[in-house]
Amino acid sequence: MTQVKDITQRVKEHLEALREFTATPGEGVTRLPFTNEARQAIDYLRNAMEEAGLSVRLDATGALIGRLEGTDPDAPAIMIGSHYDTVRSGGAYDGIAGVVAAIETVRAIRESGAKLRHPIDVCAFNDEEGIMYGIGFLSSKAMIGARTVRELKEYKDPDGESLYDAMKRFGLEPEDIGTCALDPEKVRCFLEVHIEQGPVLHAKGIELGLVDVIAGLRRYRITMRGEANHAGSTPMDMRHDAVEAAAKVISLIPGWAREVGGGTVATVGYMRVSPNALNTVAGEVEWTIDCRSSRMENVNAVLIKMMQKLEEVKEETGVEYVFEPLVSIEPGVMEPHLVDLLEEACKEKGYSCRRMLSGASHDAHILCEKVPCAMIFIPSKDGVSHSPLEHSEYFDLAHAIDVSAAMIEKLDRE
Repeated sequence: MTQVKDITQRVKEHLEALREFTATPGEGVTRLPFTNEARQAIDYLRNAMEEAGLSVRLDATGALIGRLEGTDPDAPAIMIGSHYDTVRSGGAYDGIAGVVAAIETVRAIRESGAKLRHPIDVCAFNDEEGIMYGIGFLSSKAMIGARTVRELKEYKDPDGESLYDAMKRFGLEPEDIGTCALDPEKVRCFLEVHIEQGPVLHAKGIELGLVDVIAGLRRYRITMRGEANHAGSTPMDMRHDAVEAAAKVISLIPGWAREVGGGTVATVGYMRVSPNALNTVAGEVEWTIDCRSSRMENVNAVLIKMMQKLEEVKEETGVEYVFEPLVSIEPGVMEPHLVDLLEEACKEKGYSCRRMLSGASHDAHILCEKVPCAMIFIPSKDGVSHSPLEHSEYFDLAHAIDVSAAMIEKLDRE
């Protein structure tokens, strides 16, 4: 228990230092890619990794990677980590808690005197959130060979700076993006510790969540076009009201997700009304749907119902629509054996745990396409995330570190 107390104190020191690297003091943590705040975080993490006994390098995406060599030069690496960027005015735990957990997991292993056969790579990924350039998972997608120089030049921030130019400005070499791709044969697995970003663990008083599946995701933009007209002089039976038409569809979407079940969720989180005037019948409404489930057939069932309703509403109101796909990601299945090892470690350490679905995507979701992955969740107070109110307990993170170290030692002995 003394070790867990020591880990808790180090976690507290790390996270309280890192939360100061923000562009919005007093309004949450804003640490966007290729900014001064990102540089401060990199410098801090580099020092922390070196103090934990790691040799450190910065890859072409801005991911910081620290290695602890193993005793077998031919053994594949065990990767552990998360991301250091944030959303705007976000919390002090999302992503960065997993980076701190990775560093302290290595320290705990070294302090235990264990000599691992496998090397360990601690990864602090960059631009997971995709806030600036509309393209997330920069580092993890580069690691699976899914990022190109052409993409880097195409994607731009609101001021017109391309991702390519931002990387150059930051002192990186975007032309070397291909060198970030990992060789799956040289990686045993990737483990990510993360806050849950949901209410389940906190509400049920469970200490750790063991992710077995990360939900698949489909996201679409729907633009509904009617006819803008006067709010007072246009009779109700002569209107082509885009808001009325959109509402007829949107109001049914949550019910469809509940009907499908199986943890399926569907969200309309964005709407733009035009001309958006108090006294004008809306001529156009643009909105998005984000639908997620562990089974893509559930997602497709919701989308089929939506398409049928859009057609029905079009006939009823005369409002046309355009349906544009934005994102499609298949569910990410964590390696069952790794989840079993985590569960064994939890039981041996005396921590309560449950297997669970992750509704949010993470770097592990990307990497599991190429290498075996596992995730540990710690409770999020009231399920709040991407907010200054985001909060997780330091001792919960220490428990995840304790379990991570035990699981890695189990894996190393196989």
